[in-house]
Amino acid sequence: MATVLIVDDEPSIVKLVAYHFEKAGFTAETTGDGRDAYERVRRAPDRYDLLVLDWMLPGMDGLDVCKQLRVEHIPVPIILLTARDEEVDLVLGLEMGADDYVTKPFSPRELVARARAVLRRTDRDAASQRGSASTPSRVLRAGDLEVDPARHEVKLAGAAIDLTPKEFELLRYFMEHRGRVLTRDQLLDRIWGYAANTDTRIVDVHVSHLREKIEPDPKRPRYIVTVRGVGYKFSGETS
Repeated sequence: MATVLIVDDEPSIVKLVAYHFEKAGFTAETTGDGRDAYERVRRAPDRYDLLVLDWMLPGMDGLDVCKQLRVEHIPVPIILLTARDEEVDLVLGLEMGADDYVTKPFSPRELVARARAVLRRTDRDAASQRGSASTPSRVLRAGDLEVDPARHEVKLAGAAIDLTPKEFELLRYFMEHRGRVLTRDQLLDRIWGYAANTDTRIVDVHVSHLREKIEPDPKRPRYIVTVRGVGYKFSGETS
């Protein structure tokens, strides 16, 4: 049974979210203080399978909690709750190490569904890493871009590029499916583990941020090309 720590300073939200997680079979613990949440996870990193974390919190805001846990290499999956829905804010949250975000107001059922997807993806990624340790993966190349799955490294014109885990996974998937048009729903399913008909902005946010890091001109992308009305396609010869 998975244990989730719910962190929000609005008692009505905490009560509602905890109810839906417990109804779905989770063990739910709660707090309304960011620093208390950080200390709980820091002291017992294996106790929690998931952290549902509000952005705006007293004591220590959710973004700082997220950032500090990642600095200390505590890999607990994090879903960020936020009233901010501007792309720059969402990118910031993801850059600080959040695995996903849900904007307020939200459906508790959707939140639980996203939590399940994050946990499935975490398990799948761990299994993949165990497999890659015994089965070497070939290096993927396209022009000046190079992705080494085994070493989890990306280079552009010989220089290392710092990608988030999700950006790395997305780029690798694009390169492994060069020339194929991938819909946002397909990417949600493969990279995030979400069912179709989920808000696809998370895909667009990641693609936009990935382009900023790997494209010579992000406004005129060379590698990740938009297929209007459908999704994206990776262009360029790979080897």
